[in-house]
Amino acid sequence: MKYLRLKKNTDIQKLFKRGKRAYSNALTAVYMPSDELKMAVIVSKKHGKAVKRNRIKRLVRRAFFLTCERAPFACSIALLPKVSEEYSLAAFERSLLSCFKRMK
Repeated sequence: MKYLRLKKNTDIQKLFKRGKRAYSNALTAVYMPSDELKMAVIVSKKHGKAVKRNRIKRLVRRAFFLTCERAPFACSIALLPKVSEEYSLAAFERSLLSCFKRMK
């Protein structure tokens, strides 16, 4: 399934003001119904230096790509990973599936 990236600050701010939240072990998802599936990854400086933050973003984007077909409906979604010792693709996939179940 193809998805778009949320890049504009105004779109992300609108999502945080009007969106609902779904929580899981490794991620928090802020979502709002939309006409197409759109996604943004937001990683704060609490996670570490730029190299580590970029790796987290790559892992979350890949996990979303692998699981986006199971999204319950077309929505705009912002994914916020939680601070952890270690990050893995499998953990992010499980967390995304858990968030998708809670979004229904």
